[in-house]
Amino acid sequence: MVKKVKIAGVQMEPKILDKAGNLRKCLELIELTAKEGARLIVFPECALTGYCFENPEEALPLAELIPGHSTKKLMATCRKLNVYVVVGLLEKEGDKCYNTAVLLSPEGLVGKHRKLHLPYLGVDRFLESGDLPLTTYDTNVGRIGIGICYDMMFPEQSRVLALQGADILVFPANWPETVRVYPNYIIPTRAIENHVFCVAVNRVGKERETEFPGLSKIVDLFGQSLAEGKENEEDIIYAEIKPAEAGEKHLIIEPGKHEVNFIKDRRPDYYGLVCRSNTSL
Repeated sequence: MVKKVKIAGVQMEPKILDKAGNLRKCLELIELTAKEGARLIVFPECALTGYCFENPEEALPLAELIPGHSTKKLMATCRKLNVYVVVGLLEKEGDKCYNTAVLLSPEGLVGKHRKLHLPYLGVDRFLESGDLPLTTYDTNVGRIGIGICYDMMFPEQSRVLALQGADILVFPANWPETVRVYPNYIIPTRAIENHVFCVAVNRVGKERETEFPGLSKIVDLFGQSLAEGKENEEDIIYAEIKPAEAGEKHLIIEPGKHEVNFIKDRRPDYYGLVCRSNTSL
């Protein structure tokens, strides 16, 4: 694993139904950010397709296999430029369709995450809930765990990835205007409670009746902002991190007097209710 890695968050405006155009734009932006020294490049949720579909018939023709046409094009660029890319798309498997983010590398497909938690919003209204085990991927730029947008509201998912050794949690997102507070509160919290770096990349623009404000963010292990995306316009944010620092969970504020470890100090025997599927709420 490299000692330092430069991360790029690409806050773009995908065009709904224009998968070819969105793919072309992603490829161009990978070239651009790689020239700036980025090794890990993160795009928004559904960056290849758009999000605010009216019905399944409109959305499903844009879904593709993984690997498929788009991911093969992206992998070729990763190989050429020696970069890692996380990008959101619609995935089809048999007669099912998922909101998926893929992690691509110079060696090819590293892995994929299917959105576990689906809000009743946009294309998520018509999709299958994610069914893949939570997985942290060990790469040359750090151990990477992935969630998609609404997933970040469920701390259990981020905690599992942290327990698997994640250094970096990556969240491609489509936050609408109504939840613009998320980058200021949720992302720093996920970083602090797990002592990991967090990269959350939102889209911008108005898609049909929904507005997306951008405000992407990269934060450090203590929830402090390293880079922030502009409001309501396309932007690219950069930050340089040392992934191995996330493995140092024992925090010494004052030796022998004030020391904490958010992983070791847990009391999971008392958390059973969190894992029950049926509650009275």
